[in-house]
Amino acid sequence: MKKIPAKNPRVRLDSESYGKLHRQVLERDGWRCQVCGSMQNLQVHHVKFRSHSGSDEEQNLITLCAECHERMHRKAACCGAGMH
Repeated sequence: MKKIPAKNPRVRLDSESYGKLHRQVLERDGWRCQVCGSMQNLQVHHVKFRSHSGSDEEQNLITLCAECHERMHRKAACCGAGMH
């Protein structure tokens, strides 16, 4: 019988650690939206939704402006994509 590998636990940080990671992601991305290049109203977006086992890890986060972030969520909602 084939053994099913155990899932890696999802990383979810406390608010202080998440705040530090948030700033780290903004710095990594040059304080610019990674879609349109805007430097206004920046937010950090989960590439894979937390609700779809997305984690609070740097490789799962991207800087987006508020407008692109909203557009990303609308696209995910209409298309069933697993983003945020």
